[in-house]
Amino acid sequence: MSEPIPPEVRARFPLITPEGAALLRRLEEHPHAPRYTHPGVDRLTPAGLRRAAEFEAQLGAGAEPGPPAWLADYVAACYRRVPAYRRRGPAPADFAAVPLTTRADLARAPWDFVPDDEPLDGLVVYNTSGTTGHPLAIPTHADTLTHYLPLLRAALRRHGLDLPSGPGRVAVLLVAWQRRTYTYAAVSALLGQAGFVKINLDPAEWRDPADRARFLDDCAPAVITGDPLAFAELAALPLTHRPAALVSTALALAPALARSLEARFGCPVLDVYSLNETGPLAVQQAGVYHLLQPRLHVEILDEAGRPCPPGGRGEVVVSGGFNPYLPLLRYRTNDFAAGEVRAGRLVLTALEGRPPVIFRGRAGRRVNSADVSLALRDLPLSQFALHQHADGALTLRMTPAPVAPAVVRERLLALFGAAAAITVEAVDALAAPAGKLRQFTTDLAAD
Repeated sequence: MSEPIPPEVRARFPLITPEGAALLRRLEEHPHAPRYTHPGVDRLTPAGLRRAAEFEAQLGAGAEPGPPAWLADYVAACYRRVPAYRRRGPAPADFAAVPLTTRADLARAPWDFVPDDEPLDGLVVYNTSGTTGHPLAIPTHADTLTHYLPLLRAALRRHGLDLPSGPGRVAVLLVAWQRRTYTYAAVSALLGQAGFVKINLDPAEWRDPADRARFLDDCAPAVITGDPLAFAELAALPLTHRPAALVSTALALAPALARSLEARFGCPVLDVYSLNETGPLAVQQAGVYHLLQPRLHVEILDEAGRPCPPGGRGEVVVSGGFNPYLPLLRYRTNDFAAGEVRAGRLVLTALEGRPPVIFRGRAGRRVNSADVSLALRDLPLSQFALHQHADGALTLRMTPAPVAPAVVRERLLALFGAAAAITVEAVDALAAPAGKLRQFTTDLAAD
């Protein structure tokens, strides 16, 4: 007979079953588990479960090359319902006349992007880790967050793979490698009570560094997701488990690293282009990125904001998305690619994503660029860039902000070590000679 589900577990997982509760308990009380920093949750509602199934049924067709039929009504609704767009004035009749939206707009007032009539029941705010820039606060909903799983399944299907589900197993394990991040164990109603776990491979987050491999081997996740920094650390562990796939997101995946990981783990490595603002956008296959979301319109624009000709490289700009609390209108991603039409669908080529950056701190300790962002996240910096010189010295340049450079320097010293050579400069603007500002750069050779 199954044990009763404790009320505190039912509050975190409304749709959990006795089998799911047993798996959750095993993951949370595992003798080799990491120090979890956040309680796992899956507040998916029955209505959200239905919407997730409907959303998944729409996937797989790809994206139309031109403005889709739904776009005009979408623009009108945004100008009517969303404060950030409504204060611009009347909605332009020509979509090309809609002003571009930037990350700075969203960072400055994320609440202005929540539609007036969107119910706030279940609203959650997801604070991004700021892997490549200043962290964002993303308003979203528990039901909306589950849409990541259908998109993950769609990316796997493109490679002839599936995402196994069902009670008693870990379907997805997300690995991070940062000094500080949220970690948790959860079970997913959308995955039939299978486990979803996030861990941090930083040895300081474990009772014994050797527990990392022990825990991973015992969990035996079907799919492991993460970024290239975390995967490089994962490959160094003495794992015996072989997942069905590794799925790399958030940062640019170097082809050489992908080949090395495939050889190490004996499985495909998928490169997924994803943003916190949109979720997974596209998956790479044979050098081409296939768009995953049919309700996300993608443009490729030049420096003047004009559409690039087919095959011309420009900035990826998106409209739409599946998050009702963050309707995007011509949102500049600060990523660059070329757009081509293949088999009647728009695909991306020559994508320039976010390169992973590792800095060096005191005594050679590695410092993830995400940790830099987290160290500065509560400071009102509109824009900054950090560079490490060949001698190990660091220079941070920041645009004018109501915070003294000395305060920023103290934060960096706490991260890199009191003996680190750190210079903080206030500048009028940060130049981006290649068309895209690289927030984190280094002259030090990679390991």
